[in-house]
Amino acid sequence: MDGGADPVGQTIRIKQVPFTVAGVLTPKGQSSSGQDQDDVILLPITTAVRKVIGVKQANADAVDNIIMQAKSPSQMQEAQDQAQGLLRQRHHLQPAEADDFSIRNMEEIFAAQEASSKIMSLMLGAVASVSLVVGGIGIMNIMLISVRERTREIGLRQALGAKTKDILTQFLVEAVALSIAGGVIGILLGIVASFTISHLAQWATVVGPGAVLLAVLFSALVGISFGYYPARKAAYLDPIEALRYE
Repeated sequence: MDGGADPVGQTIRIKQVPFTVAGVLTPKGQSSSGQDQDDVILLPITTAVRKVIGVKQANADAVDNIIMQAKSPSQMQEAQDQAQGLLRQRHHLQPAEADDFSIRNMEEIFAAQEASSKIMSLMLGAVASVSLVVGGIGIMNIMLISVRERTREIGLRQALGAKTKDILTQFLVEAVALSIAGGVIGILLGIVASFTISHLAQWATVVGPGAVLLAVLFSALVGISFGYYPARKAAYLDPIEALRYE
């Protein structure tokens, strides 16, 4: 059959059994569980059992799954209770007997998926936090080395009249600049990796300007947080001892 032709009225074969296409479902895409909802064929149950599944493979009176839809979200619980009552009646279950069937509410499935998504977000946040701490420690070590190597320079500036806040501001600005530079490089690598994965795996990815701005702000905050100690150490050096430092 031509891919662009109207399938309604055409004949298809399912297990060598000819069927006439009566209609086409509206495209729905993937379900919440990842199943392709467009890759389905709907048949009358009696025809499916007798012609496709076969009576030997299935009880003609048995149904594995029933998909129901409530009239509105507010009536979902009422519809579930009615379905449960009807199935218990049809299965001849006594009030003290447990259900021999299961009813799954999509709201419960969505809630479980949302909980899993939150746990995954927390795990990714924890990994990102560890990365920030490691990066901050690296910045602090670099700044401490810089303070030690520039001790005479710091003493000279103090001797020429530089105040404590001037030295503190200088090293804080250097720490923030170093942190933001690393953050920008990380953002660029993240954008490239995101679009590369999107192209290879055919996933839709969006890099919003808000996320980029937040990343830059976090980089600056890391620089201030971990650069304050080296900056304070440099600002409170004794000028005389700093000038004598070799």
